[in-house]
Amino acid sequence: MAPETLTHTSIDGLANARFIRVSPQKARLVVDLIRGHRAADALQTLQFTKKRIAREIAKVLRSAIANAEHKADEAGESLDVDTLYVSRCFVNEGPRWKRLRTAPMGRAFRYQKRTSHIVVEVAEHARAVEDRVKAAAAEREASKGIKGAVRKARKTLEEKAKQAQKARDKAKKGKK
Repeated sequence: MAPETLTHTSIDGLANARFIRVSPQKARLVVDLIRGHRAADALQTLQFTKKRIAREIAKVLRSAIANAEHKADEAGESLDVDTLYVSRCFVNEGPRWKRLRTAPMGRAFRYQKRTSHIVVEVAEHARAVEDRVKAAAAEREASKGIKGAVRKARKTLEEKAKQAQKARDKAKKGKK
């Protein structure tokens, strides 16, 4: 039997919002604040930024984090959200709405309402990937054989007991 090779794949999540009704130049000012930061820090920054677009960018960032979690669940990996950081984020120009404004003497002035496409990508830090792969390998090694099966069964029983205790505590709070 050949030994298993450990793959160091980074889990990342991508989200975009299209046709957002704000000038790309204004959106880029806010996106530049979060590029390269940890996801939690970026959300904190967006929460206290006094720009209208910050709320929309925060929604896109939360969606990217949720996409990364979903991707990890489907791959059967464990993902610590605290290890995610904003790897890429940018704002592209969307289509412009051309409008006319009436002007004196039967003329019209043309103006444009700009739209934006916002893209945010979060990725797992390289050290976190290595730690996650090592932990998964250690758990696989520990669950081998009869002793591993017993450990696994004990672990699931302990988790079920914790969940039952939480449910009982919740029920007690509900009665009060």
